[in-house]
Amino acid sequence: MKARSIRDLAAVVRGRRRDLGLSQAELAARAGVSRKWIYQFEAGKPTAELRLILAVLEALGLVLDVTCEEQAPGEQPTSDLDRLIEEHRG
Repeated sequence: MKARSIRDLAAVVRGRRRDLGLSQAELAARAGVSRKWIYQFEAGKPTAELRLILAVLEALGLVLDVTCEEQAPGEQPTSDLDRLIEEHRG
């Protein structure tokens, strides 16, 4: 699924949580965040911390894959986050 906003990502998390039969409290315990944080994130909280989002994704067995939407002809999609980080460090 392509997530272009925090609301899109929150919808993925909510759907996966429900598919796994987890309550917000159970997911919060697995991810090491509060139930209130899960509730706010699933509601599209615009200021959610990335490290907490990553913890929730990991707890759900989800992976964040970052790719370029527009690519040069013949260019392969970039999905190696470590390489991207190294390329963009100053």
